[in-house]
Parts: sequence; structure tokens; C-alpha cells
Amino acid sequence: MAQQANHALPSGFQLDEYHIEHQLSLGGFSIVYLATDKNGQFVAIKEYLPNSLALRGEGEIKPVITEEHLPAFRYGMKCFFEEGRALARLSHPNVVRVLNFFRANDTVYMVMEYEHGRTLQEFIQRNRAVITENFMRNVFTRLLNGLREVHSHKLLHLDIKPSNIYMRNDYTPVLIDFGAARQTLATDTPMLKPMYTPGFASPEHYQQRELLGPWSDLYSIGASMYACLAAAAPQSADSRGEKDRLTPAMVRWEGRYSDQLLETIDWCLCMDHLQRPQSAFSLQKALIEEVRTLPPAPLPVKKTWLEHVVGKLRGKAEAK
Repeated sequence: MAQQANHALPSGFQLDEYHIEHQLSLGGFSIVYLATDKNGQFVAIKEYLPNSLALRGEGEIKPVITEEHLPAFRYGMKCFFEEGRALARLSHPNVVRVLNFFRANDTVYMVMEYEHGRTLQEFIQRNRAVITENFMRNVFTRLLNGLREVHSHKLLHLDIKPSNIYMRNDYTPVLIDFGAARQTLATDTPMLKPMYTPGFASPEHYQQRELLGPWSDLYSIGASMYACLAAAAPQSADSRGEKDRLTPAMVRWEGRYSDQLLETIDWCLCMDHLQRPQSAFSLQKALIEEVRTLPPAPLPVKKTWLEHVVGKLRGKAEAK
């Protein structure tokens, strides 16, 4: 069955204490709006509205959910609400700030700080020249500070990709859109289709979901670094499982970036989750490791020339 597109709430709509300005983005899972709060401050509001389960027509406010889809919709709404509650406890400069979450119009809304800037996806498409080794190390080292905070709260992001990494105007990276995040994944049920992005999702996103862990987010970090260099997503993990055609970073960009950086990217992209970094901290250590470049080896010196120089110095000494 083809998935329908849902209609956004209209501009000017009063949603609880917020005034909707306009739609920012529309995805298969949610709609994000720019709004103003009662103090006139801009906020971003994310509305839970999976288009595979609910339909809202033009001019309507509440979605239509069939009896068949109601259990899955309610389960997803519960996850979304719990996720908002968990994210609201996080306060970190590299993680989007959740300010509020509430129920209305038969669904759930998450209110977040509105960030000024653009996504890393937009950034790398428009500024290819700035994708230097220093840029890569600085952005992803700081992003991992935020991911460490997320993981320390027993949360996983599970949809890290350049379009979910926001670059503030001062180049600070911020993790956004936790639409796929789950707290204590053991309680997950197969009622909802897993949310993932091909090319950035780890092999365990597709099968053996009980193996999902911090290493799954680190696969996505590696894929995002690879995408920064390639300006395109790497081969998807499910396709790699059938026939791995992904050119290792060490081969593709040899000589253009340090071996250590390229090896780190390939480490993250290991198909076996046990072969990847096991924590955000271990990956961060690799990214801040100073790249030691050996000085060029001295040219071999001819013995006759050396004897000639020594002889001249001896001659000068004797003349004195």
C-alpha cells in the first residue's frame, strides 16, 4: 500500500500555548513546525503523525486512524511521549533541548529549542572546500560529547545522519530528531516498523535488533563521516550483507586525509558490531589523537663526500 502524505496544521493555528508559524519539515514519522511561545520566542514543535498509520486531510486538525492501525499508533505515541520525557532530562550543548511535550488533537507534540543554522547535510553540499581533516575531527569530536550524554541516559539515537546533525552558525554541531530513539529497547515490540535510513543504519537495524547498542549509533557516525567525504551515503548495510561493495575510506581517500582518520572511519563501519568502537568515548579518543607525521628520512650520504667535509674541517683546525 502506497503511503499517503499528511497535511500540516495551518499557519496561524493556536496549539496549546504555541502559535504555529509554518511547517519546517514533513517526514514519514512526524511533522515539524516553527512556532512562537507565549513570550514570542521561536520554538520547533514536532508532531507525532506516522503516515503509515494515520491520515489527516487538508483543513483537518485530528488525524483519522483506522481500528486496524489504532494499537500500533497508540504504542508509537506512548514511545514518542516517553522519549520526550527522557530527552527533556538532557541538557547538553550538543543535543537539541526539549522544552515541553503534551497531548492534543489525538496525538502528541514535542517542543524543542529552535536552532539557527543549517543541517550538516546542507552544509557539506554547499561548502565542499571546508571538509578538511580539522573540520571532520572538530565536528565529530564535539558531536560525540552529546552522544555520550545520550548514551549515559540509557538512550540510543538510532537515526544519526548528516540531515539529523545541525550546524549552528558558530559551527557547533547539535544532534537533532530523536524520532527513532528508544529507551530500553528490550521492551520494543514488532508493532511499529523500525525507523532507519539506508546507508546510515547499522546491520543490526535490519536484523537481530536485540543487538542494538551504542555501537549501532557509532556505525551511523562512521557512515556520516564517510558521507561528508563522499558527498553521498555509503552502501546500505543490508546490501553490504549480501555483497559488500563499499570501498574502504583507507583506499578511497588515501593520501588526501591521514591514515589514522580514514582507519577510524573504517573501524566504525565494520559489519560485525563487536569489531566497532564499543563506546562514544573510545571513538572520541581516536578522533582527538594527535596525528604524528614522521619526518622525512635523511638522504643517504656518500662516504667520499663526508670524508671530504671532515678533511676540510681538520685542515682548518690544524691551520689554527
